[in-house]
Amino acid sequence: MNHIVTVQDAVIAFAEDIEPTDAELDAIVREEPLILAEQELLDVQIALLDRPVTPLGKRRLRRAANKVLAARVEVANRTSTVRAGVAA
Repeated sequence: MNHIVTVQDAVIAFAEDIEPTDAELDAIVREEPLILAEQELLDVQIALLDRPVTPLGKRRLRRAANKVLAARVEVANRTSTVRAGVAA
């Protein structure tokens, strides 16, 4: 049987590797509009799970899906300019 102290030593040994790097945090910030749009789409999908789809529900779903697509395009364009060496 492993005691908690032995497991804690193994976890603490790699503690500085657990935190995200500055580059990873910058990537998360760049992708934040996409993450929020996908969250909104998921919220709409969940709201429509247990009720009949009305024209208003279809419109909400379509708008949320379009917002996700627009955010994906924006993130892809921004990522390609950053990779090309041009700071956006």
